[in-house]
Amino acid sequence: MKVIQTEIPDVLIIEPRVFEDERGFFYESYNEQVLREKASVALHFVQDNHSRSTQNVLRGLHYQIKQPQGKLVRVVLGEVFDVAVDLRANSKYFGQWVGVHLNAKNKQQLWIPAGFAHGFLVVSEYAEVLYKTTNYYAPEHERSLLWSDPDLAIAWPIKVEPILSTKDRAGKRLKEAEVFAESEYTCKQVSARTELVMNL
Repeated sequence: MKVIQTEIPDVLIIEPRVFEDERGFFYESYNEQVLREKASVALHFVQDNHSRSTQNVLRGLHYQIKQPQGKLVRVVLGEVFDVAVDLRANSKYFGQWVGVHLNAKNKQQLWIPAGFAHGFLVVSEYAEVLYKTTNYYAPEHERSLLWSDPDLAIAWPIKVEPILSTKDRAGKRLKEAEVFAESEYTCKQVSARTELVMNL
């Protein structure tokens, strides 16, 4: 497994080792021990999500202000432009974003820690996205950051109006959004890491 830091160092591209021959391919999409040793991600994942979307669908930018989720994202069919926005108030990267093309061919994954908003745009005819989360979905705590906020200036690779949910059309601009104080996104991670170490 290869780990690549993005412009925001806590957001990581995970590139698996893929074995291919005339039959097809095989790779480990998740290995807790390897992820801990090579990417320093020592968290327990509690939920797997799978979505299918058509071209120009934009989902996001989502986050949970309480019960924040770290996400390990990959694409098994098609391609998306995957985006993470730093909402950690004390971060030097606050308000900055990272965008990565994830697709079924490159098999890369994106690790997005708690404290970030996340979204993606489907750039292929359709795409299926799978992601693991470090906390359960809590709709009462879910928030949506406006995908087109000029203060974020995300360079979405789209020339037409994206297909959005009603919720995402009503997303808030960064200057109006709820963001994370340090204790809100670190306590869960520290707790999970301690539990993992104790169980080794």
